[in-house]
Amino acid sequence: MRILALDYGARTIGAAVSDSSGKLALPLETIRRKEENKLRRSLARICELCGEYGAELVVIGLPLNMDETEGERALLTRGFGEMVARRTGLPVVYEDERLTSWEADSLLAEGGIARKDRKKTEDQIAAALILRSYLEKEEHRG
Repeated sequence: MRILALDYGARTIGAAVSDSSGKLALPLETIRRKEENKLRRSLARICELCGEYGAELVVIGLPLNMDETEGERALLTRGFGEMVARRTGLPVVYEDERLTSWEADSLLAEGGIARKDRKKTEDQIAAALILRSYLEKEEHRG
């Protein structure tokens, strides 16, 4: 089963996809928009990605507070997830995304990527980390 993962942010959405075996998380792209509430094109692109990769599930990173409570950003993310579910017709699940953006930035820095260039791929790397976390949990459940 192929899974699409999303890292939803105020102006960007990182996207990643699993391989067909559900073992690997591969960064895809960063979907950009000018304003947070302008989602029509972003949702259309997500639908295209789901079709292109044959996704059967969407995993969305949920930005929990460090004490595991949900704040305003988590509520916005859940609203976004409801829109994704309606538009794609696919089930949506949420995965804790705490520190994934920091980890993505660190990985890019370790790879020698200049700070100004990291923003281009940081969100899609974060989406891949969210997906990796989800896949690892599912493997342990199975």
